[in-house]
Amino acid sequence: MAAFFSSLGSRLAALPMAVLRLPVTLARGLLATARLAAGRGRPEPHAVARARIILCMMVFACTYLAIGGRLAMFASAPEGTLARRAVSSDAVASARPDVLDRNGLVLATDVKSSSLFGEPRRLIDVDEAVEALTAVLPDLNVDELRQRLSTDRGFVWLKREITPQQQREIHNLGLPGIGFMTENRRVYPGGALGAHVLGSTNIDNQGIAGVEKWIDTRGLADLHLAGFASDRQQEPVELAMDMRVQHVLRDELFAAKEKFKAIAAAGTVVDVRTGEIVAMVSLPDFDANDPARSLDPKNLNRLTTGVFEMGSTFKALTFAMALDSGRFNINSTLDARGALQFGKFRIHDYHAENRVLTLPEVFLFSSNIGTAKMALSLGVEYHKAFLAKAGQLDRLRTELPESAMPLVPKRWGELNTATISFGHGLAVAPLQAVMAVNAMVNGGYLIPPTFLKRTPEEARALATRIIKPETSAKMRYLLRLNAEKGSAKKVNVSGMYAGGKTGTAEKVINGRYSKTKLLTTFTGIFPMDNPQYLVLVMLDEPQAAEGTYGFATSGWNAAPTTGKIISRIGPMLGIMPRTDVPPAESLLTNYTLAQAP
Repeated sequence: MAAFFSSLGSRLAALPMAVLRLPVTLARGLLATARLAAGRGRPEPHAVARARIILCMMVFACTYLAIGGRLAMFASAPEGTLARRAVSSDAVASARPDVLDRNGLVLATDVKSSSLFGEPRRLIDVDEAVEALTAVLPDLNVDELRQRLSTDRGFVWLKREITPQQQREIHNLGLPGIGFMTENRRVYPGGALGAHVLGSTNIDNQGIAGVEKWIDTRGLADLHLAGFASDRQQEPVELAMDMRVQHVLRDELFAAKEKFKAIAAAGTVVDVRTGEIVAMVSLPDFDANDPARSLDPKNLNRLTTGVFEMGSTFKALTFAMALDSGRFNINSTLDARGALQFGKFRIHDYHAENRVLTLPEVFLFSSNIGTAKMALSLGVEYHKAFLAKAGQLDRLRTELPESAMPLVPKRWGELNTATISFGHGLAVAPLQAVMAVNAMVNGGYLIPPTFLKRTPEEARALATRIIKPETSAKMRYLLRLNAEKGSAKKVNVSGMYAGGKTGTAEKVINGRYSKTKLLTTFTGIFPMDNPQYLVLVMLDEPQAAEGTYGFATSGWNAAPTTGKIISRIGPMLGIMPRTDVPPAESLLTNYTLAQAP
């Protein structure tokens, strides 16, 4: 009973003062009327008594009206609304916009779930409440629950996201001071599919990683804090990702990881014309519905958060730099008869030809010596300036907040230029290297990658030309020639007219390059006469397998994996296999004819 009157007093205190003063004002009016009726300063006794009786009646009437009004408000308010007002420092899971793939498939959405709260001030018997609640929710910590319910706070969370069955059982207990609040809970229908891109939310439905965190940085977090994002209909976020392609990429990477016993695998598919990221996978991954697993260091997104020496795939940038400078052309030759000596360091070729090579042969045989000589002939500063222009020396910024800074040499001399020219000595995020290779084949435009849908017009507005169109045509020729005659033969499948570049880098273990632990990469582009998509595949520490003849280099694992991916996703992306595949030389001939007046 004392609790009832205490509660009643708090409710009356919440009423406006004007309402509470109304009976007093009316009583004063009645007394004044009584004085006037008596015609003298002091009213008649019966008039005073009548005024007091009316005053008491009005006080009781206003009190009951206030109680009735509050009860009506309690009855009509949605479940959880009043409890939500009691929340102070306790956050409430608010609504978020849906996340869709480029075809409208739902990747992340909110569902309603009930959460259990307590109002310690209204509890009659704390021990009874603890015993009853733990019987229904045995995972609750008894001591912690008793401590929360023994405070004098008006609101405390007891358990977030309980099941409907648990809600019914607790409701049937009839415990005063125990209630339910309907909240929004984030779910990801695809589970692990796209988890690294989508990211995750915390218990309060606030983004903590990936695209989910990016959504909050656009102002949703401020709406949450202000209380304006609750159950709010919001425009969905449309990603550039295609879940069909995402599935194929993950499927093939998983198979390659198992076959070659790699410790990790990663890959991405990017539209070279717009910079849109159509698919991205990093294995091991995690179920987005279980965000705690994303904290495992093994589950990091290797394409944006990790930095790696990209090996010979980086040679594409060196060749583009050399051809664009005007100092070299397709008919240039380079002497690869002997190793390059820098003090105690020697640079040699993996499969040495020990002869003078033409520029295309340097590319086909992936000659470290020939590539280093091209970069050294242009000079250290020229090399650094080109890589800076290609976006390789600064942190890559995308919608994903997780990004890594490249590892750039503090002192950059000729030895650094020589090794970086063929992909050693400079570690970048793989997506960063993909951005630069896109520019090598799309006509020379550096376009920032994006996880959101982007039109060609929007891409052109963001693009920066870094090489000439004719240089891009020559790079397309070299990449296709490599698939016909060089180390990228295993990507030349299914009539997709693909090209690409292999890359095998020795990993740095305890400050030294390991001869047995490799990072293999392959960059594939298709179709080469009208480049539309780039596919990057990475395998971390792959092993020799059946059919690789003891080799664990990129041409035997990453390249065939890329070929399988291209053959499967091509038709999904509107690129069908063809039988009239022209030779690589036609890429140069057709470009020359197109430029003729």
